[in-house]
Amino acid sequence: MPPSPYRMLYFILFVSLSICCFIHTNAANIGPFMTADVNEVAGKSFDYIIVGGGACGCPLAATLSKSYSVLLVERGGSPYGNHLIEDESSLSLYSLITNESSSFAQPFVSEDGISTYRGRVLGGTTAINGGFYSRASKDFIERAGWEGELVKDAYEWVEPYVLTPWQSVVKEALVEAGVTPFNGFTLEHVEGTKIGGRIFDGNRRRHTSADLLTLGNFERLTVLLNATVQNVIFQQAGPTARGIRFFNSYNNNSDVYEVYLNQPKEGGPWGDVILSAGALGSPQILMLSGIGPHEHLKQLNISPLINTTEVGKGIQDNPSLALALNISQALQKQPPAGAQIMGIANDFRFIIGSLTVPMSLNATMKIISAKVADPLSRGELWLNSTDPRQSPSVKFNYFEKESDLDECVQMARLIESAARTESIEKFLGRKQSGFVDEGASTEEELREYCQKNASTIGHYHGGCLVGSVVDGDYKVFGVEGLRVLDGSTFLDSPGTNPMATVMMLGRYQGIKMLRERHGRKFNYAHDYECNLG
Repeated sequence: MPPSPYRMLYFILFVSLSICCFIHTNAANIGPFMTADVNEVAGKSFDYIIVGGGACGCPLAATLSKSYSVLLVERGGSPYGNHLIEDESSLSLYSLITNESSSFAQPFVSEDGISTYRGRVLGGTTAINGGFYSRASKDFIERAGWEGELVKDAYEWVEPYVLTPWQSVVKEALVEAGVTPFNGFTLEHVEGTKIGGRIFDGNRRRHTSADLLTLGNFERLTVLLNATVQNVIFQQAGPTARGIRFFNSYNNNSDVYEVYLNQPKEGGPWGDVILSAGALGSPQILMLSGIGPHEHLKQLNISPLINTTEVGKGIQDNPSLALALNISQALQKQPPAGAQIMGIANDFRFIIGSLTVPMSLNATMKIISAKVADPLSRGELWLNSTDPRQSPSVKFNYFEKESDLDECVQMARLIESAARTESIEKFLGRKQSGFVDEGASTEEELREYCQKNASTIGHYHGGCLVGSVVDGDYKVFGVEGLRVLDGSTFLDSPGTNPMATVMMLGRYQGIKMLRERHGRKFNYAHDYECNLG
């Protein structure tokens, strides 16, 4: 039987030793380190400069600030006090009212014709996504060469969860459709149907990666909002990163400001400029800084620095399909809601779940959606402008490989099978159609449907891959003092939703960097203590 609407799996692992660390923070009390005044920052020096306050940048900044001065530069504003971000009942409403030039969700269309959104706010896409939280598979962690125990500790530095009636029905439907076994509640990426974690708490309030900044050292941490980075500043000897240039994101004047890395005393090690601007932003900033294919940069009159032809290459997205269910007007009045139940099916090849998403400002629909977990097709990203406020051009090349189209057809059949289960029909009170018609769709119909209707759930990755653009410590080849640390370094997607792993990576690599400067036995256990200022 489905659980009662009031029966919840509510775990607070946010900082595992203390519940006090999971208090919701608003713009007034998050800390004295946040500013949108460029004059408070311009011309100053810091031990580390992090570009991008998203899933990776926030935990990285909090971790490094324990020992060093850190500037975190975010092109958007604060998520606090914005009900479209904070309230689960407003999930995805940004897609109905977004403004291309100033919204916290920046729309863009790939060269494949697929529409999606980039987070343009502190917290990045953790402020606009469906909120599902799940760890990477063990295979992914092993392929990345990460230390298992440190990965575990870093995950446990981040985590929250709950269950609703509709998601209970989805659980029954996936099991009925053959996505077995049912694994109960788990954060692990295991085959079958599971209850996963969420970044929404028991009051349906979203907690983004920005909340992790409260675990930093306020005296060493500065967060600059509404500031768009133009490029990295290099000292030619090396060449070595020495700072960044930036401007106000929403001011039309041409004022450009600079901040710098601290020069160490007595010949000690320098810090780094770290790009954590995501799979679109990080390769874009590298190219704007002269690091990329020289012929391409010259076309835009960008002075080449390092001819790294692989910047922007290998970018990838998981082709997805969504089936809208036939529901009553009464159910259309239910507020939007994120995912809780997820199925990992067909030998980890498909990820399937359900969301309640807006059709308008006062009506919703229920969808069953799925993605191809490990597509082979890869694309490319390139600049179409020297204005960093504009999204770069990207072509994901969905279905370039015939095998990915074959996978999509099988995935479509799984979605239709789940939609037509007795559990769904009983809950919704009506039979469900397939993608093409009321009967079983033919393979040819589904192949055509996939080619015309594939979409994205925003899990794109790559563009600054480990081994071709950065090394195993995420240092950019050919220059000193510059790293890239985010999903752009991933060769493939780490599981159901990459958010958990990208947040973990910020914490994980922050500890690794502190170890570099303090020795391998650097003690980070004290970071589990609350520091709410």
